[in-house]
Amino acid sequence: MIRINLLPHREEKRKAQRQQFIALSGLIAVLSILIVILVHGVIAGYISQQERKNEFLKKEIAALDKEIDEIKRLKEQTSAMLARKGVIESLQGSRAETVRLFNELARQVPAGIYLKSLKQAGNKIDMVGIAQSNARVSTLMRNLEASPLLERPDLIEIKAVTMGNRRYAEFKLNLIITREAAEAAGKRQQPGKQSTMQGKKA
Repeated sequence: MIRINLLPHREEKRKAQRQQFIALSGLIAVLSILIVILVHGVIAGYISQQERKNEFLKKEIAALDKEIDEIKRLKEQTSAMLARKGVIESLQGSRAETVRLFNELARQVPAGIYLKSLKQAGNKIDMVGIAQSNARVSTLMRNLEASPLLERPDLIEIKAVTMGNRRYAEFKLNLIITREAAEAAGKRQQPGKQSTMQGKKA
């Protein structure tokens, strides 16, 4: 009977299997490292791309903040200019109103009355004057009541005073400027001015 010793063959087979296992393990390890590197690179790329986006957004937000500040500054300047314009228009209206007021007083103050002072606060006027008699003061108040520009004359005080050996009546009264009448008078004057200018041009 022939006996065959299979130990060397088995040992070689086991050795070959170990080498294959080691090679396979090495290949898996290399593939795993490559996968990790690849995944890390992709994630790093995403992170870098997101950081670039964030940086771009920060720059855009900073630019928008500057534009918002500029808009706020322009709004403040516009508000200030509108306020100045309102003041100028108010002053121009007051100047025209003052001219109309003096013209109206010149028409309504009767002879024998001399005005000492006029003070205006808003549409209220405080008047102080000297009259030759109380009857003159009564005439003044009737004239003021009938005026289209002035209304509600209110006699505050009237007293007798002596000036140059003559007796006079010193009076104080309040009255109101009718704003609507003043504005209507101003509007009536403007078309007249325009027609005069057109006549001159023609």
